[in-house]
Amino acid sequence: MSVIETIEQLEAIYGATNDASTVKVADHVTPLYRIFIEKAPFAALATIGPEGIDCSPRGDLPGFVRIHDPRTLMLPDRRGNNRVDSLRNIVRDPRVSLMFLIPGSGNAVRANGRAHLSVDPELLASFKVEGKAPRSVMVMNVDEIYFQCARAIVRSDLWNPDKRIDPRTLPTPGQILAEMSDNKVGGAEYDRIWPERAAATMW
Repeated sequence: MSVIETIEQLEAIYGATNDASTVKVADHVTPLYRIFIEKAPFAALATIGPEGIDCSPRGDLPGFVRIHDPRTLMLPDRRGNNRVDSLRNIVRDPRVSLMFLIPGSGNAVRANGRAHLSVDPELLASFKVEGKAPRSVMVMNVDEIYFQCARAIVRSDLWNPDKRIDPRTLPTPGQILAEMSDNKVGGAEYDRIWPERAAATMW
């Protein structure tokens, strides 16, 4: 098997980038990128730590990532499973990346930078939803931001409702937990009560 081992080998295969690949990059949130972030209800958060890399979904009301100023984004940490993998990584290595997706749009916007976690009471209170504040807020200093080529989303036909998978054809969380724990955790009861539990603890 042939393995690419140098940047020179890589560039020899892929060639030079074109202007559209480079001029789109900014070191701050421009007015047009602001529109995209403010309409996005979903982002993937990538972090890195001593154990390796991690990519975690983040979803909330559109505009849930606050643009504090053109160089600063703020992401509240809503309720989840308390693994806090992303947060552990940020505490030890500030490098982060966000990829924003909007249903129906073929484009994604990516922001790279460095972040820290804040538990400032006033900041937490400013992110309250239904009276509930997040336990921390990721404050990200933007180093670069740009839109991603739409080919991946177009190829995947991601937003086509006719291509949606029937959830009943997929393993359920309860089934996965039961298999991984020799039926000590999860199972049909876990799946049955999860929707009600999630609705009660959404924020």
